[in-house]
Amino acid sequence: MNFAPFTVLTFDCYGTLIDWEAGILAGLRSVLMPRRIHTPDDELLGLFGELEAPIQYGAFRSYRDVLDLTMAALAARLGFEPTEAERTAISASLPSWRPFPDTVAALTRLKSRYRLGIISNVDDDLFAGSARQFGVDFDWVVTAQQVRSYKPSTNNFERALERIGRPRSEILHCAQSLFHDVGPAHELGLATVWVDRRAGKHGTGATPAATACPDLTVPDLATLARLAT
Repeated sequence: MNFAPFTVLTFDCYGTLIDWEAGILAGLRSVLMPRRIHTPDDELLGLFGELEAPIQYGAFRSYRDVLDLTMAALAARLGFEPTEAERTAISASLPSWRPFPDTVAALTRLKSRYRLGIISNVDDDLFAGSARQFGVDFDWVVTAQQVRSYKPSTNNFERALERIGRPRSEILHCAQSLFHDVGPAHELGLATVWVDRRAGKHGTGATPAATACPDLTVPDLATLARLAT
């Protein structure tokens, strides 16, 4: 890929910058282990992805509510009624989920050359906890709460493009999810990088399967930073 035309890099946050699968699994394990429910990680992540996506369709609700409803649906699938603390285990932990080991250094390197943006399926207050961990300030942060829709809706990207105000030819969107990000970004004519954080793992994890074709695939953010600067 020729990076010379790009002046702006936009990122998905959870799954790309933040290790959301580790966060999801930690939240689930905190509920399931005391109940002696032992389900393999890949099965839990797949179930999460299956149940979360439909909840984001239809009338808009906060991402905190999406996570709590997903937890309740997952508990029902596994055969128990969660307590209030169990129902909110994932959403309550989200602000403390950790970045991938290469995220901070890569963002710092990329910030030296590009303006950076976030397009994320999240609430503003939840993202605030994550933002404190990145070590850089993003030029734009576009959340689902702000635009009242969830990716893969193209509305999230269209609203981000309005705020950024640069030609689409100058914007490169970088994300882990083919379903939520690469597909809709490509539909709008944006160049895309697939940060394949699940390279070598079985299945698609907590994201639904998709067949979108990125312009470039990298295994991690460190590789992207090295190629792009």
